[in-house]
Amino acid sequence: MHELSFATIKDIKHGIETKKYSHNEILKYFLQQFAVHDSKIKSAIEIFDEQSILKNFNPGGILHGIPGIIKDNICQKDRFISCASKMLENYKATYDATAVDRLKTEGALLIGRANLDEFAMGSSTETSAFFKTRNPWNSQCVPGGSSGGSIAAVAAGMVPWSLGSETGGSVRHPAAFCGVVGFKPTYGSVSRYGLIAYASSLDQIGISTHTVYDTALVYSVIAGHDAKDASSLVQLHKKDYTKNLTGKIPAGLKIGIVTNAIDNADLDSQVRDLTMQATKVLEAAGAKVIPVTIPAMDYGAATYFIISRAEAASNLSRFDGVRYGYRAQDSKDLRDLYIHSRTQGFGKEVKVRMMIGNYVLSAGFADKYYNNAQKVQGVIRQDYQAAFKECDVLIMPSQACPAFEFGKFDNNKLQMDLQDYFLCSANLAGIPAISVPCGFTKENLPVGFQIIGPHLSEELLFQVGDAYQQITDWHMKYPTF
Repeated sequence: MHELSFATIKDIKHGIETKKYSHNEILKYFLQQFAVHDSKIKSAIEIFDEQSILKNFNPGGILHGIPGIIKDNICQKDRFISCASKMLENYKATYDATAVDRLKTEGALLIGRANLDEFAMGSSTETSAFFKTRNPWNSQCVPGGSSGGSIAAVAAGMVPWSLGSETGGSVRHPAAFCGVVGFKPTYGSVSRYGLIAYASSLDQIGISTHTVYDTALVYSVIAGHDAKDASSLVQLHKKDYTKNLTGKIPAGLKIGIVTNAIDNADLDSQVRDLTMQATKVLEAAGAKVIPVTIPAMDYGAATYFIISRAEAASNLSRFDGVRYGYRAQDSKDLRDLYIHSRTQGFGKEVKVRMMIGNYVLSAGFADKYYNNAQKVQGVIRQDYQAAFKECDVLIMPSQACPAFEFGKFDNNKLQMDLQDYFLCSANLAGIPAISVPCGFTKENLPVGFQIIGPHLSEELLFQVGDAYQQITDWHMKYPTF
């Protein structure tokens, strides 16, 4: 069964339907993959036992017998959910996230909890309170973040799909670093119910797989209106997003290449070259490529910095040592309890982001920082809308550089924040984006480019990405470790 290691969902489904494999055999195989390989990658905080996985198995459905792993900030009923933080290390979810419930209904096998940057705050999965996840292509390099565990598990062939979360690029970024597909849907198209909040106006559950087709299949399962989520899109009904994946781009497709992203002085030259090569592949397939500028995108990283920190400070204020979560034992009074519980329960990165968030929301500074950031966010949305009047989709790099070594940016946070430049504006605009593998650097590290579309253009993005993958074979290159 070694051919299953990097098999697509489509292939595994066919194997189950033709009775080549049973769902029990599939499950045993992928559990063994984790047992053998994850000591090197460290993608999972916990892998569940076979009996408890099968206890929740619902036979039949679109994902019948297909194993996947869930980022550990998405609730799975009666499972621990830690957000990779000491603060929630021993907390058990009392309900399923809507996305998890829909996956179970369609027969998916949820086999574990994936590592992440603590409370999804980071770009490298180095801030987890438990351990660092490694990049399957080079164990000295980070997998990207914050969904590094989810994406590394797919890239290493330990599962064919995973769920992560996106606040400013946290699925697309590690997907590019690890050579797999990473997808951020339109804000509100996938329910946030059961996703522990970082920045509520930006957060979105995302998907990672080996192929765009598989991503479309998982999205078909989890997308759709949810009455439990006030930000869920009422008009979005369930549909099959694989139906129109013919391997060809739509006739007359106009692609905008974002010049201020491509010409960014800090963009790695190899990433630039591979992104332009991917654009040429689509142009040769029949697309018309035109230059487009998104002027306000140059302010996106700063805007994201302020809004995300402000909302994080608000969302994480509930973790105070009183209601649930970590409680310090050495407190003399209530004030001490708050201080000690939050000091001991949160890691450095989370505390820094909350302090900044409280500062930009404080009296005298909210107008200067937070309110102005929201105005710039509106301009970013307008710039994207204007661009989509000229073209159907946009292309730009998914990453500023190839995967970097652990600790490289410990003393240079500005360079770390550069990762956000190419990613966070799609979150600020609430529009869908998908990162697709497009080659390797001379150091044999993966590179991805992203296709971005207007509001609710998922079907078009899948068509373009799938067509690209039918022409190229970058998604069929696998690491050895």
